[in-house]
Amino acid sequence: MAPPQLAVIGNSAIAALIDDKARVLWTCWPRIDSDPLFSALLGGADPQRGLMSVELDGMVATRQAYERNTAVLTTLMTAADGSAIRVTDFAPRFKQYDRIFRPPMLMRRIEPVAGNPRIRVLMRPTFAYGRLDGTVVPGSNHVRYVSEAGSVRLTSDIPVAYLSAEAKFAPTKPVTLIVHADETFPSSIEEVWWSFLRQTRQYWLDWARYLSVPYEWQEAVIRAAITLKLCSCEETGAVVAALTTSIPESPRSGRNWDYRFCWLRDAYFTVHALNKLGATLTMERFLDYVRTVIATETGPRLKPVYAIVPEHSLDEWIADALPGFNGDGPVRIGNAAAEQAQHDVAGSLILAASHMFYDCRLPKMGDATLFHELEALGETAAAMAFEPDAGIWEYRGRKAIHTHSAAMCFAACDRLAKIAHKLALSQRETYWQAHASRIRETILARAWNEKEGLFASRFDGSGADASTLLLVELGVVEPTDQRFVRTVETLQRRLTRSGFLMRYDENDDFGAPETSFNICSFWLADALVAIGRRDEARALFEALLARRNHVGLLSEDIDPVTGELWGNFPQTYSMVGIIVTAMRLSREWIH
Repeated sequence: MAPPQLAVIGNSAIAALIDDKARVLWTCWPRIDSDPLFSALLGGADPQRGLMSVELDGMVATRQAYERNTAVLTTLMTAADGSAIRVTDFAPRFKQYDRIFRPPMLMRRIEPVAGNPRIRVLMRPTFAYGRLDGTVVPGSNHVRYVSEAGSVRLTSDIPVAYLSAEAKFAPTKPVTLIVHADETFPSSIEEVWWSFLRQTRQYWLDWARYLSVPYEWQEAVIRAAITLKLCSCEETGAVVAALTTSIPESPRSGRNWDYRFCWLRDAYFTVHALNKLGATLTMERFLDYVRTVIATETGPRLKPVYAIVPEHSLDEWIADALPGFNGDGPVRIGNAAAEQAQHDVAGSLILAASHMFYDCRLPKMGDATLFHELEALGETAAAMAFEPDAGIWEYRGRKAIHTHSAAMCFAACDRLAKIAHKLALSQRETYWQAHASRIRETILARAWNEKEGLFASRFDGSGADASTLLLVELGVVEPTDQRFVRTVETLQRRLTRSGFLMRYDENDDFGAPETSFNICSFWLADALVAIGRRDEARALFEALLARRNHVGLLSEDIDPVTGELWGNFPQTYSMVGIIVTAMRLSREWIH
């Protein structure tokens, strides 16, 4: 059974995953990497706790959609007798007192829209990663849910007797539920609902208005951009890989990972995509985050992944109280990849920061001070380019000199040379260009496998790896280089399953992967554009768009047999792919 149809609401502080039956199944509280207040997504085959839901008597159909260009979600639920309700969900986000107001708060409105519907409202939060339930403490216009690990409050104009008893009732007018910190709600519920909805809606409409979208596929790109914004933690500048943990990459595979953290590599791709759209503030905040990472790192090297608060530990452990999605565990909290050596990290950061030196829209552009800070990262890249590491796919059982890692080290040195040229630092330009040339020549000599007809996954190897599709993007080879053209063709032949691309064709710590990794298919489309096969790229891109769920979102993986989405959700890599590939393929604007 594949993961349910899910939509996301949020405000760049918290986020909630809501299925097409208007059940809130996942919300970490009070931040997107915290203990899940609603944990039913990982609560087994038929979870009865860790959720907030609205049950409509006799429900036979639902229809869910976002309000256009916003993160406001509506779900229309219809019963067999023709009665119906509309559920509207959002998390407040708007400008107030010269700053963004984004509290840990979920707002829900239930409106009767036809007949005489009968509903039951359930609020069953969990604490301590599913270990504890909240004790129900009714108040005057609220219900508190209290445990030794924390508490939360539901304020509502629904009679408290119905809420605390989970009793059915017939709403004759719209009713509102507000999940918030366990403190007194000092304002009118009705007035706050309309004020927060109006301002939040307007915030997203204004934000979308200034995106530099392509001519084609605008709706898909705008939805992807909003989703990426929801996967950022604005407070620190971190961008998480996904909003969930431990949704398996494929059934019963054990490939269950916690993605609620900031992979420096992934965050670069996100920043790159948003910057293409003109959403530069996320890039600036991410670079602030990176500077904090660099300043607070006490180890010998930068880690590939950090918590939203960089000093926090990512030690990996199993949450035994949560059985996993559909019982498919384990549920991992933290991520041991933080302790791996991945030598592409410095390149990712330099590529992200390089925008600061070229983008004239920024209020403060990159200067010699920032350049010299980046040079320390470049020295690491130059020294580690040909050292074995775990690679982009974070192999846990082996190390090698991975082609992609070496290519990112090249990119680090190459971009520093280009930045030095822009800053008229000729000696530093010469220095970094020498390092870039040395690394590039070694990649071309040791990664190319003439017999197999591809740049291999690792030096002196023969494995096919989708990350080598980035060699043109990184500047290692030209798109006209026949070695790259042959690599694209070989990867298509060896890695394609039912039209979509796998990551690699060698066994890893868990055996052979069973699902295609969505970003790899986007990389293939981009590579096909680069070598002049645009029609083929468009067909692949359209096929990927067709795999989005009912509200336009993608997870990490696609089952090549069933077409079902698997893996953590929503996956920032996948949403980045939509943006970047759409902008490459789109026709020019018609004037």
